Amino acid sequence: MFVVLLRFAENRGEASQYMAAHNDWIQWGFSDGVFLVVGSLQEKLGGGILAQENEIERLKERIDQDPFVIHNIVTAEIIEIAPNRVDERLAFMLQK
Repeated sequence: MFVVLLRFAENRGEASQYMAAHNDWIQWGFSDGVFLVVGSLQEKLGGGILAQENEIERLKERIDQDPFVIHNIVTAEIIEIAPNRVDERLAFMLQK
């Protein structure tokens, strides 16, 4: 399981130009079953993603394809979490 932080970067002001492509990229993540949650970082700092992927390298490749990353609208930080205990509603996270 991964938390991806997409923090606004140097070209933040150009976000509107790439928003449609960024939203298509997000939809691709949901369609593939990789993205579980996507939302805004509060105080307008960027966005965050909760992702379920088997290999960090595959996730990095996906993140690198985000138009916001490509055009330096955001910088990405990936944090890996190895769940040991979860609420029963999230039991699928323990499956390997």
